[in-house]
Formats: sequence, C-alpha cells, structure tokens
Amino acid sequence: MKKQIEKIIQKPARPGMVGDGFRVFNYIPAGVTQQRISPFLLLDFNPEYDFGPSARVKGVDVHPHKGFETVTIAYKGAVEHHDSSGNHGIIHPGDVQWMTAGAGILHKEYHETEFSRTGGPFEMVQLWVNLPKKDKLATPHYQALTAGTMGKVSLPANAGIVRVIAGTFNGTSGPAATYTPVNLFDIRLNKGGQVQTAIPAGHNSALLVISGEVTVNDEAAPVHSFVLFGKQGEEIAVSASTDAVVLLMSGEPINEPIASYGPFVMNTQEEIHAAIKDFQAGKFGVL
Repeated sequence: MKKQIEKIIQKPARPGMVGDGFRVFNYIPAGVTQQRISPFLLLDFNPEYDFGPSARVKGVDVHPHKGFETVTIAYKGAVEHHDSSGNHGIIHPGDVQWMTAGAGILHKEYHETEFSRTGGPFEMVQLWVNLPKKDKLATPHYQALTAGTMGKVSLPANAGIVRVIAGTFNGTSGPAATYTPVNLFDIRLNKGGQVQTAIPAGHNSALLVISGEVTVNDEAAPVHSFVLFGKQGEEIAVSASTDAVVLLMSGEPINEPIASYGPFVMNTQEEIHAAIKDFQAGKFGVL
C-alpha cells in the first residue's frame, strides 16, 4: 500500500542566515512540528548559492549543543568542524558529519579555508535528530562518514543511484550508527528514472527535493519542496522528469516530551535550565 502524502510544503519565502556562512530555508519546525516528525527536530536547507571568494572564513563560531545529534550533509562546497571533544573534520560533496552532542559539547562549523578562498557553489542540509531520554547524557562523539563508506545501490535501467547514509534501503545498509531506528537516503535520479522502496508504517517520514522535478506517489513535488507522508502504508515511489536529487528520511518516533530552547533539547524545562547552568559553568569543555 502506498504511503499517503499528508502535505507538500513549498520552500519558505525568505531564507535566514545561520552565522554568516549558511543561507538556509527552514522546513522543521517551521513547516511541521517537532513532535509530528519525531525524531527529527530541525531541517535547514542551504540550496545552491555562491558566497563568492572571501579572505575571511565564513560560518558559525563556537556554540553549545546538548541532548540531540546534528547531521550535516554536503552536496556542494566544503565545511570544516571543530568541537570541544577534540574532533576535527572536513566534509566535501558526498560526505556527512554526524555529531552526537549528548551530555553537552561546544563546536564550530564554517567554510573550509580553501573553499572560502576560491568561492563557488555551496549546498548543504543540516538535520537535528533527537535522542531518547535514556541517551541524552551520552558521551559526545563524532562520526565522519565519507562518500566512500556510504552504502550504494545502483537502480535498474540506469535510473540512478541511492546512497544510504543511515538505516537500510532495499537490503543495503548505511554506515551511520543511530540511537533509534532512522533511515536517511540520498537518492540521485537520472531523467526518466524511478525508485521504489518500503518505509515501516510506524515511522514518521518525509522527502526533500534538493534539485530537479519529481513525482512522489503520483503527486508532483517541485524543486525545493518538502513532502510529508502520513503514517498509513509503506510504499514510496519517486520518478524524475529531469535529473533530480532527493533526500528521503524516516524514523521511529520518540514518544517522549520535547523541551527545546535554542541549542538545547531535553525532556523538561528543569533539564533545560540545568543545561544552561552547565554551559555557563564551563562543563561542556573548551574550544
């Protein structure tokens, strides 16, 4: 049975800036609530944009996180990362940075130095993935998921390729270790290509059209639209009328209270207040 489409959310009218290096359109929670799309807490999309050459590196300076995970997917350009656990990484197109903030961490992310110097097309997605109560105080850590480690599925009839970041697509698994069941599929379709897969009926699921024009379960989904699926049914079919890239995500909902304040996501307001005090007291380390 095909998954019903609950709604198709068009790209917001105006972007927002995260720091000075990420020109993003927000779909979660602006278009769909965190509780409805649990375990996903935030989706910011920086569609292709040329920031131009810069002698000064652009990005987001040091800031804290606690209680969830950040997932940055690079489509064009390069992003560099440092955090207070001693991790450092650079992601290029096809790479993914998966950081578990857990009990609390400081990090900064910015345009990689050489990319800043030359400029060029920049395209990224950032997701925040919630952690269940039992894992919110997990030791912070970092997964550097390079393009070469992704699960890869070549679709029949030269339809395209699916890069499996997390979960399992038609029997092929991705490299990301997750605390709750999550599927994250980077799907690249050639013009006229089609893909079909099944998503568990109990998952919350959605699809972001990164580029191109596609039809999703017989409904047209324009470029940069966000397709929210209902919970009935399991089958998802996508066909492309142009070369297209889509990001398909699903996850088992975490049926716990969400208390969210800026960079902290806990279960109660008391825990939020404690997170702020811990940050102010320097308990997230030094960067």
